This record gives sequence, structure tokens and C-alpha cells, in this order.
Amino acid sequence: MESYLLDWANLLLRWVHVITAIAWVGSSFYFVFLDSSLTPPVDEALKRQGVSGELWAVHGGGFYHPVKFAGAPPQLPSHLHWFYWESYSTWLSGFALFSLSYLWSAQTYLIDPSVMRWEPSAAVGAALGFLVVFWLAYDGICRTFGQRAHGDTIVGALVAVLVCVAAWLACHWFAGRAAFLLVGAMLATSMSANVFFWIIPGQKAVVAEIKAGRPVDPIHGKRGKQRSVHNTYFVLPVLFAMLSGHYSFTYSHPQNWLVLLGMMGAGASIRQFFVLRHGYKLGRNPHPWPYALAGVLAIAVLVVWLRPSAGNALNAINLVAASAHPAGANGTFGYKDVAPVLAQRCTGCHGAQVQMKGVRLDAPDAVQRHAQAIYQQAVVTKTMPLNNATGMTEAERAVIKAWFEGGATVP
Repeated sequence: MESYLLDWANLLLRWVHVITAIAWVGSSFYFVFLDSSLTPPVDEALKRQGVSGELWAVHGGGFYHPVKFAGAPPQLPSHLHWFYWESYSTWLSGFALFSLSYLWSAQTYLIDPSVMRWEPSAAVGAALGFLVVFWLAYDGICRTFGQRAHGDTIVGALVAVLVCVAAWLACHWFAGRAAFLLVGAMLATSMSANVFFWIIPGQKAVVAEIKAGRPVDPIHGKRGKQRSVHNTYFVLPVLFAMLSGHYSFTYSHPQNWLVLLGMMGAGASIRQFFVLRHGYKLGRNPHPWPYALAGVLAIAVLVVWLRPSAGNALNAINLVAASAHPAGANGTFGYKDVAPVLAQRCTGCHGAQVQMKGVRLDAPDAVQRHAQAIYQQAVVTKTMPLNNATGMTEAERAVIKAWFEGGATVP
């Protein structure tokens, strides 16, 4: 019953997290587009009001005319919409999901003994430390160098180094799948912290100064804009980290930290292409195609690097399987061949005593019912056994493959 309720909690939290993340990323992307697409106002009345840019757009059967004021508007409206609960809800639901999925079962999901042997409490403390220490280091870099000459370049370079160090540590301390997710959570935490500690307080300070009739200090806008720009470049790397858990060939690679950094770098470069493309359409900068090309090339290099070994590796595995588990008289693998593999490698979590995800693999009818999932998890993605905790061999995976492709027959 506990496992069943945890599955429901995981599903609902994941659902909420995706919904709120879409809302946050969507509004963030829109405002980056808006800032990059504004043109000087044509109407003299808008100029007299202090409007610095405007945009005409059509969507959903109507026309929209957003404008941006260079400083304070002539008068604050009675209703001012704030964009912050999208960020807070995304982080709160994400942290709850991370706690439920990884911290609650650290021994299973966070720790890989072949990478680092430590107590669950220590692993949980280190994982939480990643979120806090990265934010403090990143924020310190922004505070120290953000307002200097060439500050954006310096901050960008130092943050890139910081991310590289964090990715290397995570992949050498935690299970690969958890390491990728943790680095993504680390960046996402800093994104939400930017909103909570800098962007919203700065905007509230501006509103307070306007209401008090005092001149608006432009530093609030500059700081908020800087952190907002950082957030937009973090988005695609974070999304890759969150999705990577479904593709074990990325996080299970011996140099998985380089895979993670390569994909994150590609995401940031591709995001730069889209950010600059808005300005290019208005003639403000050259075509940003080199950034898109750099991102695509980085992905192409990873595709080639991570490809399966040459020499028809699957046939070689099948030969090993055949010697370890001889096929039946007709040359096929049956339930009698796959049952010992499942009993040794799988039923500890999917047997009579424990049924993770409501799945049992200790009876022929149950095995046949879950044959597709067994094949997908153990052969195609190789995500199971989790972190390969039970030591399933390539030969045993090949037995499952041959059994499934032969019709997944049971007595």
C-alpha cells in the first residue's frame, strides 16, 4: 500500500511540476522575445508618456499592443500583474518530487556503490548541499563581477566553470541518473532564487519609489534584467537534465559528466540563437546561425561518441548469451530461460514481498503481461535494474531480448 500511495504522489507531483514549469518557461520566453522585438514608438503621445518600445502582434483572433516604459510610467495602474508564482510553484513542486523520488529512497535512487559508497544520510546531505552551495557561489559571482566593465562576460565564464565543477562532482558522487537530475535541480534552484531574491524585490522597490514620488534607481532594473537573462540560458540545460532520466545511454556512460556538459552547452548555444534571432529580424545584429550550428554540432559529436561499439555488438552479446544460456531445441529462448534471470535480478523489487510500481515478475502470467515493459526497461533503455544494483549482465539482457523477440511465450 505504501508503494502504491507513493506512486500516486509521484504522478500528481510530476503533473503539477510540468504544468507550473510550462507556465514559468512560457512567460519567461515570451518576455525575452518581447524585449528583443520592441521597436521605438511611432505615436507622439506614447513618446511623451515615456514609452521606449512597442510591439504589435496578432494572436487568438485579436490584436495586441504591448508597450515598455523606459523608466516609470506616468501613473501606476490599479491592477499590476506580477510574474512570480509560476517560478515559486515550479520550484516547490520540483523539490517535493525530488525529495519523494530520490531523497526518500536515497539507498535505491541516489547512491550507486560502484560510484561512491556512503550512508544515505550523507548522500542526502550532499545532494541538498549542491543546491545551496551552487546558489551561494553563483550569487557571489554575480554580486562581485556583475556590475564591472565586461561584467556579463566575466560572470558567464565563471558560472560556466562552476557548472563544470558541479557536474564532475555530481557524476563522481551519485548514481548517474540522480547526478544528471541533481545538476538540473541545482540550476533550477538558482533560477527560482533569482526571482525570489533579486527580480521580484527589485520590482517591488521600483513600485515603492514610484508610489512615494521618488526618482527610480535604475540599478534595480539592471540587476533584475541580468538575472532574468541568466535564467533564460539555464532553461534548455535544465530541461535536458530533467528528461535525461528516460535515456540511460546518456547518464550510464563512463564519462557521463562530459555528456551532461556537452548537452547543456548545446542547449545554451541553441537558446542564444533564438534570443538573438529576434533582434536579427529587426536588423539589430548579424544572423546568429553560428550559435545554432555550434549547438547542433555538439549534439552530433555526442551522437557519434555514444554510438554502440562497432562490429555488430548485439550479435556478439547474443553469442555470449547462447553459451551461457543454451537455447531450446528449436533455437529459441523460452520462459524457462528467462525465468532464472528475472528471479535473480528482478524479483527482489517485483516479487511476492515487494511490488514496486505494482509489478510482479515471479509468475508466468505476470511476466507475459509485463513482457513489453520488461523488454523496454531491461533491454532497450537498460534502466532496470535501477543502477544495475543486482548486476544484470549483457548476456542476461540478451536472453530477455531473444525471448521477447521470439514471442515472449510462457507455459
